[in-house]
Amino acid sequence: MNRLYILPLLAILAGCGAESLETAAVAAKAKQEEIKQGQQLQEDIQLKLDAANQQAQQRLDEAAAKE
Repeated sequence: MNRLYILPLLAILAGCGAESLETAAVAAKAKQEEIKQGQQLQEDIQLKLDAANQQAQQRLDEAAAKE
């Protein structure tokens, strides 16, 4: 008779575990997307910095050529 109470209890506990795993998977996916966006932002900023440095160097070269 006690086993009849245990089986539904185990089913409920297993369901809670599955929900926790699903929640963890969703959180991990969101964090992965956040990291991907951060890497893209870093790459974009680096490209802008490189372009600004190149432009500054060109201006220095032009100023040196005028002297």
